[in-house]
Amino acid sequence: MLMRSLKSLFYLLILALIQPACAFASVQEFALDNGLKILFIEDHKIPLATFQIWYKVGSIDEPAGKSGMSHLLEHMMFKGTAKYGSKVLSNMVQRKGGMDNAFTTRDYTMYYETLPSGSINLPIEFEADRMKNLTLKDLESERRVVMEERRMRTDDDPQNLLYEETLAASLKVQAYRKPVIGWMAEIAAITRDDLAAYYGTYYSPDNTFIILSGDVYPDKLMPLIKKEFGPVRPAGDKLKRVNTVEPGQQGEKIVYLESESAELPYILSEYHVPSFPDKDSFALDVLSSILSGGKSSRLYLSLVYEKRLAIEASADYTDLSREPFVFIFSALVAPGKEIKEVENALDAEIEKIKSVPPSADEVQKAKNQVEASFEFARDSSYSEALYTGMFQILGDWKLKERYLGGIRNVTAAEVQDVARRYLTKENRTIGYLVPRKREGRSE
Repeated sequence: MLMRSLKSLFYLLILALIQPACAFASVQEFALDNGLKILFIEDHKIPLATFQIWYKVGSIDEPAGKSGMSHLLEHMMFKGTAKYGSKVLSNMVQRKGGMDNAFTTRDYTMYYETLPSGSINLPIEFEADRMKNLTLKDLESERRVVMEERRMRTDDDPQNLLYEETLAASLKVQAYRKPVIGWMAEIAAITRDDLAAYYGTYYSPDNTFIILSGDVYPDKLMPLIKKEFGPVRPAGDKLKRVNTVEPGQQGEKIVYLESESAELPYILSEYHVPSFPDKDSFALDVLSSILSGGKSSRLYLSLVYEKRLAIEASADYTDLSREPFVFIFSALVAPGKEIKEVENALDAEIEKIKSVPPSADEVQKAKNQVEASFEFARDSSYSEALYTGMFQILGDWKLKERYLGGIRNVTAAEVQDVARRYLTKENRTIGYLVPRKREGRSE
């Protein structure tokens, strides 16, 4: 859901800035008889605490024809229960000077509250209640909110729409092909019974974990957690997830999108790649930084600064995902330039790194950037918990220690090797956004 207010956004940014960077915080792990796992990350420097509850369910888990169900259910969770109605928790947290929110991804749904540590008991009781007693009231009004969100973020944004179309073409069977927000027609078709069944299956303690981070004390909070969450019963049978395997791509796929909303051409290309903790994920991460790690990176220097072909150019690799995903190149074509010129320039940079391995200094700089970015993103109790949770979703929070070790060991030869093996035209889906002249608009 969108941030409740600019004040809340400002508050979260301040949290990230005022807490100094640290090494990996120690994690204390507990479990209840119903399968719920609880992780504590203690940091008593300032009297702030974060409560996060993670459900291992995202768009990847949705049944056929029901895309967007995870995101719609997230919205419905804020409608509350018979005991705690709509906005009750948000109002309580804000009165204490804190903030709450949630977000849905392909892999998980996470709800959080950050507030003064003396009030951290508030979300414990509330989250336990809505884990078991959600009323699912006012579905139609919330459905309209979600559909309008889709219109604004995707249907009326040609670059995001191209990304959605290209990803759907790139992934033939794998569930990441569906947009997290859902296809419009399928959002409209989701029923209350659909949501109730989905909620009953996935919002279960054995498919959930809690992270408490910051100024928290396990010995004081565990009795309350056991009291509130202990009686919540598991869904029953162990979840049986379907792990789809994307077949190897046999040739380049091409997507064209014409849009009256587009002012400039835009190009997007996606290559199938493995995700962390696959051994190649570390070199792919470093490759992404070499190509797109700021204004000194290869793509910016070549396409934007020197050749003036693009207004922006980037490479992006999402490594922390439950299943293999894609390595993405994108570029916004500069006025007066042709989209084919930009495509050729992107291809030239890819071929360059295939032909000549990056220098040792370039690799080290990229590794430093990856590590610094990772450390900065963990620079608060909220974000420390966030990264811990993302690794827990992949199987174990301890994997975060393996991540940086893998990055530090990457060699130039490994970077060149993954570029050669994955960045091929046979493994690529390319999307072109072409501006279409509006009726009455002069060019």
